Amino acid sequence: MPEVKEKGGISVERNNIFPVIKRWLYSEKEIFLREIVSNASDAVTKLKRLSSLGKAEDFDGYRINVTIDKENSTLTVSDNGIGMSEDEVKKYICQVALSGALEFIEKYEGESEGAGNGIIGHFGLGFYSAFMVSDTVELITRSFDGSPSCRWVCTSDGEYEIFDGEREERGTDVIMHITEEESEFLEEARIKGILKKYCSFLPVPVYLNISESDKEAEQINNTNPLWQKKPSECTDEEYKSFYNEVFGDFREPLFHIHLNADYPLNFKGILYFPKINANTDSLEGQVKLYYNQVFVADNIKEVIPEYMLMLKGVLDCPELPLNVSRSYLQNNTYVSKLSAHIVKKVADKFNSMFATDREAFEKIWGDCKVFFEYASLRDSKFNDRVKNSYLLKCTDGKFRTLSEYLEEAKETNENIVYYCTDEAAQAQYISMLTSGGVNVVVFDHILDIQYAGLCEKDNVKFMCVDSDISSSVKEEAEEYNDDSLVSTFKEICPEGTEIKFEALKDESIPALLTSKEEERRMADMMRMYGMGVPDKEKMTLSLNSNSKLIRSLSDKDSETVKAMAKEIYFLSLLGKRSLDKDELNTLLRHSYSILEKAVGDK
Repeated sequence: MPEVKEKGGISVERNNIFPVIKRWLYSEKEIFLREIVSNASDAVTKLKRLSSLGKAEDFDGYRINVTIDKENSTLTVSDNGIGMSEDEVKKYICQVALSGALEFIEKYEGESEGAGNGIIGHFGLGFYSAFMVSDTVELITRSFDGSPSCRWVCTSDGEYEIFDGEREERGTDVIMHITEEESEFLEEARIKGILKKYCSFLPVPVYLNISESDKEAEQINNTNPLWQKKPSECTDEEYKSFYNEVFGDFREPLFHIHLNADYPLNFKGILYFPKINANTDSLEGQVKLYYNQVFVADNIKEVIPEYMLMLKGVLDCPELPLNVSRSYLQNNTYVSKLSAHIVKKVADKFNSMFATDREAFEKIWGDCKVFFEYASLRDSKFNDRVKNSYLLKCTDGKFRTLSEYLEEAKETNENIVYYCTDEAAQAQYISMLTSGGVNVVVFDHILDIQYAGLCEKDNVKFMCVDSDISSSVKEEAEEYNDDSLVSTFKEICPEGTEIKFEALKDESIPALLTSKEEERRMADMMRMYGMGVPDKEKMTLSLNSNSKLIRSLSDKDSETVKAMAKEIYFLSLLGKRSLDKDELNTLLRHSYSILEKAVGDK
């Protein structure tokens, strides 16, 4: 080993660090107020801790005052917390990034359970954020221990002076002399907005005062937010009121999940499932992240899985740093465990609602279904937890689970779930199936069909009502064929259309058009991802051998047969889907010509 010539610690020149603090300490300058008010809250929390240990006199009137003085261009944050002596000012204020909070926690953590709980500042830079908007910062403080008051004055170049103070009561005043360039931070609306954003749920009462106004100071915050209470202590009205207050959405949320985890995760929160109008509302929700009741951010895609971002709510995570970064969130094991816990709780909520109050669950299912399906498609573990609570809405207005549907389907000896995508356009197919004792499921979103793919195992198949002819609508009959009629239909149908005979129970239906299920789904997927759709839809036209109309065509002349075949094809197409403009125009003209002929013959 080579000999060590010198050891030392890295030093930082004041003239170099202060310009960095002033310009780049935080990405948003408004955060300075969060930091200063949080420090004031810490001062109160420390004194409360000492009082609980019998080391300080108990007190019941803790508060933080934020005062705007436009005439003197000052913004002041005052507290009646623990305060500081002159020696403590020299130690903690005159040295950048030395945290008094950490030393306090280390000193008293062995004397009471959770001694660090509620202490916000740990790093020691927050106080200096005041210089982002100030050219001079004054600190007037008096310690709870009776030490003389101290006044510290520092300019934005880092030069400070210490004087005897005139404060008689314990606590601290931070007086920020706002620069002309940052005068927006002397406006009442601006300061109130910042306090509402970051300090709405701070544990110490925060009051906003206006020096030039006679109006009484206004309390900004709710010191005991709902998430800090036990679920058993909260009413449904309180949950709704809290949702309205925090998110400004006066529609009732569909349901809420009250989270209260201790070891090993240690976090609290409330998540809401909002009522979403899929046609007009953004599917992205808003989950606000708090740190010991101080707002941190509301864009936390690393904490909430992407497929759950339509949720709204609050999470208070004291295990995360106040100045959390995206890279920190992405690589933190606590965050990944937190995310997994939230997923489990959401799944548990679905299952609980299904099991305990199915009627109520069915009422909100239409609003939950897309979320349920999307989350299941993105996360197989989530789907494994909730799949037995998935509901199928049928055309009879009733809801069935997959197992319930299949149990009823035993009577038809099929393991197929029949669904429709358009009740009106597919009414003929639906009517045939329901008459045959088959329930038809309503799929009104592309995700319905994708989710069905997850359920297709153990010989269970999902089939669109116009993709196959169920055995329940057919009857056993002697095989019937008419090659000439088949040839005529092939002439008038699109190329590639298969023509065959089937004996349908409903004699009033001359023919049915069906498509292959696999091709239908592929077309839907291509359409969903903007890949276009196949040029030609391969279909099968099943001629009903029980239809009097079909059988009568064998006795007609070729011209009549061709005209009737064309009409039957287009009516079958109309019964399958909406016609495009050319198809509709062709059908109308052809129908009119048949009517004209019928009148002319008479």
